[in-house]
Amino acid sequence: MTRDQAVALWRQWNNDESLWRHALSVEAVMRHFAHRYGENEEYWGLVGLLHDIDYQKYPEEHLRHAREILAPAGFDEAFIRAVESHGWGICSDVEPAHVMEKVLFATDELTGFIAACAYVRPSRSVLDMEVKSVKKKWGSAAFAAGVRRSVIEQGAQMLDMPLEELIGETIVALRSVAADIGLKGNL
Repeated sequence: MTRDQAVALWRQWNNDESLWRHALSVEAVMRHFAHRYGENEEYWGLVGLLHDIDYQKYPEEHLRHAREILAPAGFDEAFIRAVESHGWGICSDVEPAHVMEKVLFATDELTGFIAACAYVRPSRSVLDMEVKSVKKKWGSAAFAAGVRRSVIEQGAQMLDMPLEELIGETIVALRSVAADIGLKGNL
């Protein structure tokens, strides 16, 4: 499936612009890490783009409908399993095993946390954001309270990567799509 076809599939099931920005964020992060690990950037990017394919229509049953959407569209078992694994322990019992699955698990919520950090910056941007800015907000339970920090930390451990490095790499990835996801700010 081409990216254009994947976008059309996403649009068939979703129309929320906030979810679209999240999909683009996770796509960029997955492409970034695929490059880092010497993997297929297009494939990993599509996993990121479509990871929440059923969320808007079935928020209370998230990931229980992903397979029935993705399989008929031609996605293979590894792709579907990766999508299902990002909700491990939350709304799925598919444990991340492959590095692609671990990256998705670790960075899905992290993209939202970084976006929240950017929104409260004077610049409203990820372009000038540093890891220390994110870490400063990390300990405040009231800030971005819906983000499960323990999931992000668990994902970093799965990847055998320091949390600071995971945050830094995710910020770099988000910079590549800052304008598309509303995080270019006034820079």
